[in-house]
Amino acid sequence: MASSIEPRRATFRSFAESTKEDWDDLTEQYKVVQGRVASQVLEQLEKLRGEFLGYPVDRLEHSLQTATRAERDGRDEEYVVCALVHDIGDSLAPDNHEAIAAAVLKPFVSPANYWMVAHHGIFQGYYFWNHIGLNKNARDEYRDHEHYALTEEFCAKYDQVSFDVDYKSEPLEHFVPLLHKFFALT
Repeated sequence: MASSIEPRRATFRSFAESTKEDWDDLTEQYKVVQGRVASQVLEQLEKLRGEFLGYPVDRLEHSLQTATRAERDGRDEEYVVCALVHDIGDSLAPDNHEAIAAAVLKPFVSPANYWMVAHHGIFQGYYFWNHIGLNKNARDEYRDHEHYALTEEFCAKYDQVSFDVDYKSEPLEHFVPLLHKFFALT
């Protein structure tokens, strides 16, 4: 049975007034919060369910298709998690959604996968920006970046093709153990 005792709260009014004891206690609370990251990510994914925004599939199904395609293609677990959560910021920050997902993933992923998620929006634009009056080749400003090819491939093979109403993706429940493993405290 979980304890219902509230942890000691710091009494400082500014960090300059804090003590080592305060920070020892706060560090323990940080571990509790960090232990809930997988559940928080799952909640954000669930919020994409039923959110079609005019697309052929809802935002959750798009995420599931992206992750399922990556998994079935033999990508490692880190890449699959990136594929699953790459659009969790869509509802909160539509014009900057990739920054939301990248920020969540940054402490847990390689610099390459972080860069891929953080920049996938401009790379995805290659497939449709010409239809909305934007430069579809805007990604070319990164042509010499070491992770350009990785991000280009992510969008081509997994992201831009994952709006298929006939594709049989794995359900969210399939990815729950992976998310808990991935975001677990080390």
